[in-house]
Amino acid sequence: MAYADSRAKAAGQPIVDLLVGGGGVMGLWTALFAARDGFSVRLVEKRTIGAGASGGVLGALMPHLPDRWNAKKAFQFAALVSLEGEIATLEAETGLSVGYRRSGRLIPLAKPHNRDLALGQAQDALTVWKTPDRSFAFDVLEAAPLAGWPGDEAMAHGLVHDRLAARLAPRRLLDALRAALDRHPKVEVTEGVGLEAIDPAAGLARLDDGSDVAFENCVLSAGVETFPLLAPLNPPIARPAGTGVKGQAALLKATIDPAFPVIFAGGLYIVPHEDGLVAIGSTSENSFAEPTSTDGLLDALIDKARAMAPLLAEAPVVERWAGVRPRAVGREPMVGRHPDHANISLMTGGFKVSFGIAHKLAREVLNEIKGGTLGVPPSFTVEAHLAEAGRL
Repeated sequence: MAYADSRAKAAGQPIVDLLVGGGGVMGLWTALFAARDGFSVRLVEKRTIGAGASGGVLGALMPHLPDRWNAKKAFQFAALVSLEGEIATLEAETGLSVGYRRSGRLIPLAKPHNRDLALGQAQDALTVWKTPDRSFAFDVLEAAPLAGWPGDEAMAHGLVHDRLAARLAPRRLLDALRAALDRHPKVEVTEGVGLEAIDPAAGLARLDDGSDVAFENCVLSAGVETFPLLAPLNPPIARPAGTGVKGQAALLKATIDPAFPVIFAGGLYIVPHEDGLVAIGSTSENSFAEPTSTDGLLDALIDKARAMAPLLAEAPVVERWAGVRPRAVGREPMVGRHPDHANISLMTGGFKVSFGIAHKLAREVLNEIKGGTLGVPPSFTVEAHLAEAGRL
């Protein structure tokens, strides 16, 4: 990309320390931590804060299983543990609740081999699900601790009660992050204007209203819309990778104690929230015509949830939601500095796990921008995604 008069247009305008493209959970945490570090920050969001996948209803913070431990699972574990403190700080700063609770997770065991695997994972958790001052159980139980949650038919061979899992209200978190950003005088948040193109060599971004922004560093965190912005750069990240995966979810109104654990079974999430709401999700659709419409796939998911948790049998649906989650070449997030453009960093991907790790990824990306190292699993790096894309 070349601007004939870009430098002239930018002359005399201040150069922002950090330009953040995208106002979802990835971009908001990045902008907030940068602001706390004293950066001048400009965040631009094409539509409204949380208009993409971050604005959903589910909010499940689910750990990877404790078996076959690796760097990715260890990173997510550390993130899920540290998120509790980050949220406490955010809530104290803004006076807003984000609906966070370490409620745990119930996993029904439908077949004998599921129980055998779970017993081994319970032993693994004793070793890996712990910090110097905390540990989190992965208990295999004979019956549900709460009648009808889930139903007996779903757990012919018992169930797991995982004490590490948590949940939050996605939109409340986004509201709190935005409120925290508004407290910083060196932060500008612009909604309704997105990135059209970036020129790393010039340190300039063209916005879709025709204006330019000069930047020292730019973090692209626009979900699936990040990939078209990367296409003109070298090396290109061709996809298959940037198309995203559609998810559908729903909110039900139910008289359920918000302290109830999340139920997870075969891709189905049932997540109790505050205010008598229970979230149901989610589908994973690689092929779709309408990215934000709901259909019979969600109806079937709701029916499955009612069968799984009889306490929801008569609960009315109060909201249906659909959106497209960013997915890079694989399921891993794609984060860190672009190998050919030192002033461009990425914060995207993280299929189904973004809310649990976005804060930790943001700290790592900013540490790299400030001259430190990027402390993420090797499979998260941009280089790893480029290598994988080259094999497709």
